[in-house]
Amino acid sequence: MSVEIVTFGCRLNASESKVIAVEAERAGLTETIIINSCAVTGEAVAQARQSIRRLKRERPSARIVVTGCAAQTQARMFAGMTEVDRVVGNDDKMRRETWCDAQAALDRAPQPGSETGDKIAVTDIMAVKAMAPHLLEGFKSGLPRVFVQVQNGCDHRCTFCIIPYGRGPSRSVPMGAVVEQIRALVARGHAEIVLTGVDLTSYGAELPGAPRLGQLTKQILRQVPELMRLRISSVDSIEVDRDLFDVIAGDQRLMPHLHLSLQSGDDLILKRMKRRHTRKQAIDFCAQLRRLRPDIALGADIIAGFPTENAEMFERSQELVEACDLTFLHVFPYSPRPGTPAARMPQVGGNEIRARARRLRATAEAALQKRLASEIGARREVLIESATQGRTEHFIPVAISGETPGAVRRLVVRGHDGARLVTRPSFPKF
Repeated sequence: MSVEIVTFGCRLNASESKVIAVEAERAGLTETIIINSCAVTGEAVAQARQSIRRLKRERPSARIVVTGCAAQTQARMFAGMTEVDRVVGNDDKMRRETWCDAQAALDRAPQPGSETGDKIAVTDIMAVKAMAPHLLEGFKSGLPRVFVQVQNGCDHRCTFCIIPYGRGPSRSVPMGAVVEQIRALVARGHAEIVLTGVDLTSYGAELPGAPRLGQLTKQILRQVPELMRLRISSVDSIEVDRDLFDVIAGDQRLMPHLHLSLQSGDDLILKRMKRRHTRKQAIDFCAQLRRLRPDIALGADIIAGFPTENAEMFERSQELVEACDLTFLHVFPYSPRPGTPAARMPQVGGNEIRARARRLRATAEAALQKRLASEIGARREVLIESATQGRTEHFIPVAISGETPGAVRRLVVRGHDGARLVTRPSFPKF
């Protein structure tokens, strides 16, 4: 083993792990496991700690380095674990010199009486103001789908969220650099590009001219005509600009699937979360998307059991799934994050939080089944991800057999197995 990356959390972390792997191996790390952690919930942090202990038991000779959002926000806690050899900050993990320094530090035998702080290589993430494009070498040629990070950090302060303190202020990759990166990726055979970020719809606010996400999307589609499919990972509805609405309505290469940061269906809870939209605005936004792209599939994040949420407030979140016609739901049982305002609010009991999360997940499953059934008879363009699975334009999984990964196939949906669509060929491969 040279370097192994264990990734927790979001797609952004998964994308960054590819860059980390390249830089760590270039720095000469060997027998090293890098944990790219997540801080979004207490459970995510606990899972990282459990994984660290398990990996050290299984491979006692391996060095363990922890990075990611939880490493940034709880560096001393991870450094205090005897299994951990080094803690690297969330911005630092993307820098080549960080891994060269880590190699030198790991090669030095620990000194008797050394302090926990000696393990920590974490800088002030709130001082980070600029963002460079990700390196391309982390992606193998021909992968069907590639995530391209165009934005990082967040300037908002939702009362439940620790992520701004793990990611720092909002910052963006200049449009020209994004376009060049995507052009190079497409030339290497990647059929679908996914734009990612922490607060993606805040893209460009600090760049010269303050371009918006819609302008970036238009530039990509205009300047890289050979790109087959472009996807946007998630949006905050209140920040969506007119150009993005235009692209959603007018360019079929932008996939008809969006994931929304909704969090709750109750106005008072949204206010206490310090969200910037109301229930009505969320419903109206989804209706507007359907007028522009009638077949669009929508997903959303919803938190169950936010502090002060009563049964009636929770029911409004349940009802929001139908009101917005959501297909995919990410349900988060509320987890107090130390240092956030919501952690100091009156809490809902743990058993009740878990019960509400189960009900929301059952509602989500019913919504997914409804969408799967509605797909029967439809012709869909399916990106083949592997020998056994593909995804439609709407990001619905499809059972696949005997196809070449990376190809896009026009297929007719003839049924579903409860989790994936089942299809038959309709048109030739292209």
